[in-house]
Amino acid sequence: MVLQVDEIHTYYGKSHILQGVSLSVQKGEIVALLGRNGVGKSTTLKSITGLVSPQKGSVRFKGENVVGLRPFKISRQGIGYVPEERRIFPTITVRQNLLVGMKPVQQVDDPWTIEKIYGYFPQLQKRDGQKGGNLSGGEQQMLAIARTLMGNPELLLVDEPMEGLAPLLVELVVNILHAINTGGCSILIVEHSIDVALSLARRAYVMSKGRIVFEGTGEALYGDERVRKKYLEV
Repeated sequence: MVLQVDEIHTYYGKSHILQGVSLSVQKGEIVALLGRNGVGKSTTLKSITGLVSPQKGSVRFKGENVVGLRPFKISRQGIGYVPEERRIFPTITVRQNLLVGMKPVQQVDDPWTIEKIYGYFPQLQKRDGQKGGNLSGGEQQMLAIARTLMGNPELLLVDEPMEGLAPLLVELVVNILHAINTGGCSILIVEHSIDVALSLARRAYVMSKGRIVFEGTGEALYGDERVRKKYLEV
């Protein structure tokens, strides 16, 4: 087990956002976290990465509880995070953005390099010397993923990577995430579209009002009309 989240409770001030969330990701697995807006999906990712700290429960990465650690320490242990807002640096070049993603010396058998990144993201290679702020939305999303990969994560947390992308770019990002996973990186993805999510993930969790209300295979979720209508469909 790469990630084991057990009964975490997270608050924003007095607002009880996560109310006993538990989920897991196995080595080499892609898992989807689904649900409508505002149910706690992004807060779950932020609780795992230490950007917000759960008041109760545990987040175990490769068996070690990381609750209470600062985000940079959690990142250095091997968890990469691609936020919904992308947060690339708009005033520096694509190459410089990638270099920012590098961590201090790591013992990695096959580390991500700029050359390797450009093999996966040829569009970024064409934009190598351009500033991040001049990229299209799809290119910025690719840069956000690529910059995180430069830190050689074992687990990649991706928050709404398809948001605002045209269908052709959605397909491209899906293929890239598949390729990254095939290379050995486990992925936990937050996604609105059940079809997109389950084209990637073997297992899925569904959230509602800060709780997990479904856990199972993609086939089981497609077959559970009650869950889909109550918690996913608009």
